[in-house]
Amino acid sequence: MSNIDLIIEERPRTVGNFLVGRLLPFRSKRAVGPFVFIDHMGPVAVSHMQPVDIGPHPHIGLSTLTYLFEGSIMHRDSLGTAMEITPGAVNWMTAGSGIVHSERTPDWLRSPGKQPGSAQTHTMHGLQIWVALPKELEEMAPSFHHVGADELPRWKTGGAEYKLIAGAHFGHRSPVPVHSKLYLLEIKCAEDHQVLLGDGLFGEVGLYILAGQVETEGEAFGPRQILVAKDPAHCGFLMKGGTTVYLFGGEPFPEERFIYWNFVSTDQAKIEAAKVRWRNQEFMLPPDEHGPVPLPGEQFR
Repeated sequence: MSNIDLIIEERPRTVGNFLVGRLLPFRSKRAVGPFVFIDHMGPVAVSHMQPVDIGPHPHIGLSTLTYLFEGSIMHRDSLGTAMEITPGAVNWMTAGSGIVHSERTPDWLRSPGKQPGSAQTHTMHGLQIWVALPKELEEMAPSFHHVGADELPRWKTGGAEYKLIAGAHFGHRSPVPVHSKLYLLEIKCAEDHQVLLGDGLFGEVGLYILAGQVETEGEAFGPRQILVAKDPAHCGFLMKGGTTVYLFGGEPFPEERFIYWNFVSTDQAKIEAAKVRWRNQEFMLPPDEHGPVPLPGEQFR
């Protein structure tokens, strides 16, 4: 019997002036464990003439995780944080009761030739992930944490290289300060390798194929797909040489999560209240920021 419960394909979506591949939520699978949203950004060549500019926008009831494979994004938020994220590092922002942030191409990449490493274009590629907060923490104070690439646990088993981006797995724990039982694991194989992970998994589990090919139960699967398992205890697959996958999941919450735009909550009334706050410009913006993004289909008065 197959252990694959669902196969999810990327669907194109526009975020600001940026085209992404939407993975979660899906019409028949709104979440995998506490993971409620995953966008695959790129790879795309970003010109200094048309940089990434996602203006200030609010969040409630979740934590965001930004992880880049290539490129650079400047994060600014209403706590006063200004942090450039580069490949392999983690930006972890917990919205709680409410936070506003922007995501833009850093200034040094907008002026090619003025600083070392700058060029006419650069490649942007990464993952943008939302993790729902437990119901009792949805109103917690907002916070921001940056974890450098060299701080994440890494190990090798057989022909596979592992990196624990968030959560806990096989006795390893990421320094990213998560608020529920979860895991986000990068696995890379230079050569064909059989991966057996069932003993270290729990809750619901998804496998995202970034590059290469995965084979399981006589079937082959390629990039830009998520495979959702029926039983985490029976997760095993063959990774072909040159494959990179991301294994994610954890304990699901007992309550349904409502999602509207950038708001996540167990209570629809909290989302409606957040809409009013943003419409009335009652959220604090990041220092020196401009151009807040209005609610979908609306304009600020």
